[in-house]
Amino acid sequence: MYFVEVILPLSLAKTFTYRISETEFHYIKKGMRVAVPFGKSKMYTALVIATHQNQPTLYEAKEIHQILDEKPIVTEIQIAHWQWISTYYMCAIGDVYRGAMPSALLLESETVITHKQDVFVDESQLSDDEFLVYQALQQQSSLKVHDIISILNKKNIVPVLQKLIDKNILVLEEEIQESYKPKLVRYVRLHSKYESNTGLSELIETLKNANKQREIVMSYFQLSASEKTRGEAKPITVKKLIEVANSSSAVVKALIEKEIFEEYFIQEDRVNFAGKAQEKALLLSQAQQTAFNGIKDSFTQKEVCLLHGVTSSGKTEIYIKLIEEYLVTGKQVLYLLPEIALTTQLVGRLRAYFGDKVAVFHSKYNNNERVEVWKQVLENSPKAQIVIGARSALFLPFYQLGFIIVDEEHEQTFKQVDPAPRYHARDAAIVLAHSHQAKVLLGSATPSLETYFNAQSEKYGLVEISERFGNVQMPLIELVDLKDKYFRKRMTGHFSDTLIDDITLALSLGEQVILFQNRRGYSPIIECMTCGHVPQCQQCDVSLTYHKHKNQLRCHYCGYSMAKPTNCHSCSSIDLTTKGFGTEQIEQELISIFPLAKTGRMDQDTTRGKFGFEKIIDSFKNREVDILVGTQMLAKGLDFDNVSLVGIMNADTMLYHPDFRAFERSFQMMTQVAGRAGRSEKQGKVIIQTYNPNHNTIQQVTNNDYFGMYKEQLYDRQIYKYPPYFRIIKVTLKHRDFDKLKEGAMWLYQVMSQNLNMPVLGPEEPAISRIRNEYIRTILIKIPQNTPIGSTKKTIQKILNSFEAVALYRAIKVTLNVDFY
Repeated sequence: MYFVEVILPLSLAKTFTYRISETEFHYIKKGMRVAVPFGKSKMYTALVIATHQNQPTLYEAKEIHQILDEKPIVTEIQIAHWQWISTYYMCAIGDVYRGAMPSALLLESETVITHKQDVFVDESQLSDDEFLVYQALQQQSSLKVHDIISILNKKNIVPVLQKLIDKNILVLEEEIQESYKPKLVRYVRLHSKYESNTGLSELIETLKNANKQREIVMSYFQLSASEKTRGEAKPITVKKLIEVANSSSAVVKALIEKEIFEEYFIQEDRVNFAGKAQEKALLLSQAQQTAFNGIKDSFTQKEVCLLHGVTSSGKTEIYIKLIEEYLVTGKQVLYLLPEIALTTQLVGRLRAYFGDKVAVFHSKYNNNERVEVWKQVLENSPKAQIVIGARSALFLPFYQLGFIIVDEEHEQTFKQVDPAPRYHARDAAIVLAHSHQAKVLLGSATPSLETYFNAQSEKYGLVEISERFGNVQMPLIELVDLKDKYFRKRMTGHFSDTLIDDITLALSLGEQVILFQNRRGYSPIIECMTCGHVPQCQQCDVSLTYHKHKNQLRCHYCGYSMAKPTNCHSCSSIDLTTKGFGTEQIEQELISIFPLAKTGRMDQDTTRGKFGFEKIIDSFKNREVDILVGTQMLAKGLDFDNVSLVGIMNADTMLYHPDFRAFERSFQMMTQVAGRAGRSEKQGKVIIQTYNPNHNTIQQVTNNDYFGMYKEQLYDRQIYKYPPYFRIIKVTLKHRDFDKLKEGAMWLYQVMSQNLNMPVLGPEEPAISRIRNEYIRTILIKIPQNTPIGSTKKTIQKILNSFEAVALYRAIKVTLNVDFY
């Protein structure tokens, strides 16, 4: 009897055993996918992690349905890494498998399949089975996998579907139809017959009587001459030509018809890169070269090194130099970023150096694109020598990983919150690198306390750069006391006179401005002035945020929305007012204060869709937008060379967040936002509006005193038993019945405090104590640094198992967040 051990893409902690034949036993390898029956009627794509001959004792092993791969698509190192994530973060191995694989590789019986629109299909090229599926989709807009099983009257349909997906005829339902077309830019050049000297005199003769056309041709020569003096002949866009000549597109059109100009289009592409990598070598400044050598020295003794360089110190160039060295050895490089918005900017910079060796992987890519990158990485294809992506890129099947860069390593977005696995990409990357014997470089201008602590205690190497690239000065930071400004009536909306004067100055010099407000929507509260009633979400314990653009109130937790009420739901008064402000309100105020300036907004509402970030970042970079308002997305490593002013609308909202990291996070956020100012020759300026200008953290930001903040916070963390001195596991319990939850949470807390000799706090009602009609309670377990974490987790797991065994509490959902951030 032969058996195979598999992981199912379900939230199950154990692996399952299935029966196979002897031929299959010799064919199947670790890391292949097999389709297996599970439960009464469902089919799942399972992953093989072992073959053996031990019969399961507790159940009768079912047979597998079929083998889906010819060769493994998951590597052994990956499987081991997933098992580590499952153990360390205390989640089911099935969760890790489901989270790691692109969903197109996990066909389930419930997957919905639709027909791709606007695609020409050559029906003669389809096999009988493929044609039947194609025909069925002509009559119905979508089908589920089990519908297709009954149409074809056979169980083994995955290969048929896979072929239709490969032929670009079918798509899996999860995709959103993308309305964004890549940008085509229209350029003109002089017709080749006029390029010689005789040709030029002929041209001037032809245009003797057409003044407007002659002007445009003259402007064309001026532009191309000025581009040549800069040393690079840049193509000339129609838009630029019309602007300089102060003419119209009709005149250009006439010149094209006369065959004096030729028009051509260049697609400013987002995903594909056709073209050569830059030939000229990258030259590092003195400070960068010292840092580069320091990192290489540190890698001789240590696996991890922290690069702590102030904002705009040119960390990316150092990364590029290091990547070059690893590529020569034939190893793959992984470059992790906290935000999809950042990959957009960086891909351009990396592709300029490495051409098409760069692959991108993140959640805004659709299924087929993700599978493509997965296969390229697995085959060690030249197209995926460098993989750049958000945290999920960590799960790709690397062939030979040599180097991992975790840029902006302090960012909280590296920690996955929901669903499981609740892993931290930075920590998981360090473990992954260890399995590949690779090196890790953590980069940040404001490292997280834990990382800096590890660097100070010499667990990691540490390299610091204290000057900006090209000796650009650090931005000048000015504090504005809101209390005083309101008292002196010097506020217009949420803008102080100081901020308005500086914006006016920047705009008059043709420079750009970034304004930061870490709240989206128009205002977080609508209140009745008569009775004080505030509209709440029906399913969550939060007030509804007002979105003026759509004229509705929305819950940012469950998505519930309703039209904006005209009168109070409680006392019918029509005297309603908004309290607090978000990015939408700032944008509205800007339009009324600076009607001539073009404003843009970047938050979760404006960056939906695959190219949401690109649209906004491109238009800001191309200077089509003068003032950009945004949430924390703006705070991360974006590089705009024309921004001279950054305004932080209200620094206090971050400081008083109920979280032990509030001061550290505020310092990081403000320093990072401030770092977007003055990144070229001119010194930038940052204005921070606050009610509390003397607050320690705000003073540390003003003086750019990272070490002061680090020491102060470390002292507090030691007293109050927080990381890096203690590890925290947060246990969250959820249930619809308030009393049952309260009772269950108390039971769990008592058993934990009796069996764990360490601080256990709770059960606590969090600030938002009900989401989607489920009440919430949390318990915090603080594990001292010197306690063995493995045995503690085993004890916790045992307690949770006995909690589940109590019939009364079985319905309570328990989730664990290890290294809660």
